[in-house]
Amino acid sequence: MAAKDELGRYGERLVAERLAAAGWQVLDRNWRGTRGELDVVAMDGRELVVVEVKTRSGPGFGHPAEAVTPAKLARLRRLAGQWLAEHEVRAGAVRVDVVAVRTDRGGEARFEHLRGVL
Repeated sequence: MAAKDELGRYGERLVAERLAAAGWQVLDRNWRGTRGELDVVAMDGRELVVVEVKTRSGPGFGHPAEAVTPAKLARLRRLAGQWLAEHEVRAGAVRVDVVAVRTDRGGEARFEHLRGVL
């Protein structure tokens, strides 16, 4: 389980770095609410974006984004509301994005950013 957790944290770190490099303001990482965790919370202009990161090291378990079920999206939406209630952030809109990260044996990471899945 530790290797899986380490891979997940690695993917989350890479995604946060990429978002910051693209001009997004990363507000929070690995924020824990009463019913789960938000991987990355960031501002994309005036939009607050909750980013769910799914990282896989191979094709054995399918596309990483397939792990984001309707139940998971509903939980992310509730957690986004909780995060907003606890933080003084003004946002023009709120959206949920999913970033699928695939790594290969050479350490190369490929990203697929799905915007506004919810």
